[in-house]
Amino acid sequence: MPTTYRDVVSRALRFREDPKAVELLNKVVSSVSSRVYRVLESYPYLEYLAKEVSEVKRYSIANLDRLLKQAMESVERVGGRAYLAKDSEEARRIVGEIVGEGQIVIKSKSMITEEIGLREYLEERGNEVWETDLGMLILQYLEGERPTHPVIPVLHVSKERIIRAFKSRLGLKDLDEGSPPEKIVELARRILREKFIKATIGITGANAFAADSGAVVIVENESNARLTSALPPKHIAVTSIDKIVPTLGDAVKVAFVQAAYTGLYPPTYINIIAGPSSTADIEYERVVGAHGPREYHVVFIDNGRVGALDDPVMMDMMRCIRCGRCLIECPAYQSFGPSWGSGPYSGPMGVGWIYITRGIDEAGPLSMLCMHAGNCVEVCPLSIDLPSIIQRIKSMYVSRIMGSEES
Repeated sequence: MPTTYRDVVSRALRFREDPKAVELLNKVVSSVSSRVYRVLESYPYLEYLAKEVSEVKRYSIANLDRLLKQAMESVERVGGRAYLAKDSEEARRIVGEIVGEGQIVIKSKSMITEEIGLREYLEERGNEVWETDLGMLILQYLEGERPTHPVIPVLHVSKERIIRAFKSRLGLKDLDEGSPPEKIVELARRILREKFIKATIGITGANAFAADSGAVVIVENESNARLTSALPPKHIAVTSIDKIVPTLGDAVKVAFVQAAYTGLYPPTYINIIAGPSSTADIEYERVVGAHGPREYHVVFIDNGRVGALDDPVMMDMMRCIRCGRCLIECPAYQSFGPSWGSGPYSGPMGVGWIYITRGIDEAGPLSMLCMHAGNCVEVCPLSIDLPSIIQRIKSMYVSRIMGSEES
């Protein structure tokens, strides 16, 4: 974990010295960027939708206390259980108590669970935990690696590295260096199918959360989140409080915009989950626990976000929907890739989220790599002023260093 500017620069230089990694980054970034522009050209209404979402998020952040209260009440009303965690430690404890020990747990991709270190915590408690998103499964078996894009977490990993990791860690002997991506996906699917069926706990994140209906909205293309939330008897949705919006219609719009600005549009699946599974087919009496989960738990997590509301500059960061578009168009990220980040967050948005969730000691050194080209604010679907946010973090960090030297 970088703690000084020297650490950050050393990591960046090591990345630049790996020609394969640099080549792969350039290839993927260019491909994603082109795809986003094609999507926006093909579906011109998306830019108008993004403007709507920008205003929805602005309203939501300004009224977060009320919406959080409404969201928790709505979860209880639809037959679920709602929890509020002030920080990572409390969030892990709450989820750990729901899960217990010795369980088979399946997870869909979720940056908030990465933020709080949930998988590692549950494994330490004796649970068998499986990432079901292919990208996150790859990272699970690449020791020391972390997601380097909120939607494309293995943007920096070559097919050859994936094959080596899967052969050594998952025992997939059928793979060789010439195996096509289709074969890797097929073998991963075969392993995960068994886990989907046997799992007792399913954990998902949320692209957005609807305060009025207690519904979590998840956008995806693999169908793993759909299976994770539908097959086990317990579904735990983990979401940061900044994901809350007033209505279910607002939440679906957020999902559309996030998918579009990642170039994954139309999304293959949008999941709306509001409560445990149920049926009323016998004399119209509602019975909980049909084919899906009997329990629906929603854990809302603060972890520094409420504190950000006190700063008018940092407050704007709370509107971020984690599409990752700013990373793709950022010259610093294009140069330094996954080395410019920490934990689950990278690039321009990463600096802001690291400051909110981990503080100036970690975000400050990373802010120094920002070139202030301004590409991030130009392409952000919500027009978040990331250059001003990063400049504020950079100023605080420099003042802190100068103060330390003077003392």
